[in-house]
Amino acid sequence: MAAAMELRCWGADWGLPSVHTDSLVVLAYSRFSGAKLTVSHIDWTWKTLTASSPELLCGESVVQEPAQILSFMRKQRFNADYELTARQGADTMAYIALLEEKLRPALLHTFWVDTENYTSLTRPWFASRSPFPLNFIVPSRLARMALSRILLTKGEAPLHRISEIEGKIYSDAKECLNLLSYRLGTANHFFGNSPTSLDAFVFGFVAPLHRASLPSSHLQSHLKQLENLTHFCDNILEVYFSSDHPCPPPLPPPAVQESMDANLQKLTQLVNKESNLIEKMDDNLRSSPQHKPHRLDPKPSLSSANSSTPA
Repeated sequence: MAAAMELRCWGADWGLPSVHTDSLVVLAYSRFSGAKLTVSHIDWTWKTLTASSPELLCGESVVQEPAQILSFMRKQRFNADYELTARQGADTMAYIALLEEKLRPALLHTFWVDTENYTSLTRPWFASRSPFPLNFIVPSRLARMALSRILLTKGEAPLHRISEIEGKIYSDAKECLNLLSYRLGTANHFFGNSPTSLDAFVFGFVAPLHRASLPSSHLQSHLKQLENLTHFCDNILEVYFSSDHPCPPPLPPPAVQESMDANLQKLTQLVNKESNLIEKMDDNLRSSPQHKPHRLDPKPSLSSANSSTPA
């Protein structure tokens, strides 16, 4: 009998099973692949200061980082990517690299560096989930880590201050969202009729931006205009998480949809810059056993029940 798996992650809110991007990636993939996880929230523990989140415990194994956790699940025969072709597997790694390079810095800035959002939403949420005196320490520590990561990845000479790179961060993020929207089109998933690891990563990155009540975010305003991406997130929440975390109805579509300039050739150029990350993830995929995965029959969505045509 396989050892039980426990996932330690930040807790739920905003109609999401977790407010934390990386935790959402793992939670979504576990639902897609049929993996049974015991979820433990790290909200009230001193480990919040030092431990990585999410963290998977299985027997004597302790695995951190989403890519490593997903690879570990595949070795346990929970493989949502089993039916992908070699080309689709390469596209998956390319788009994940795009998310890390272009969208993550903007998310870090939106939630942790933007003064209004940090003061009104992010800091109060994490402070309320941490005991005294950690409620004073944890949010500020996470904010410093976010700022350092942005400057490390985006602060290329002569741009060394956060105010100098904000424009580029959000421009790259909008381009990334446009590319994802173009690739998704009218489908419910990025590849075929079943969600894969790419769907898990996109959901983890986009859902917090879609669901959080941010007092200041032009990036969120841009996302709301990409109706297929917001529907993508709502559909995953409805089909895979509604029984545990009831969600409010989707936001109404905007009156005017912003035109999307999706240049697929740019995606290829962006992916070339992430060759090291792609090679590392490719090694993880190659080392994973290719067994037919365990899947749970997802709850049919309301949209699919009412219509036989794809959304």
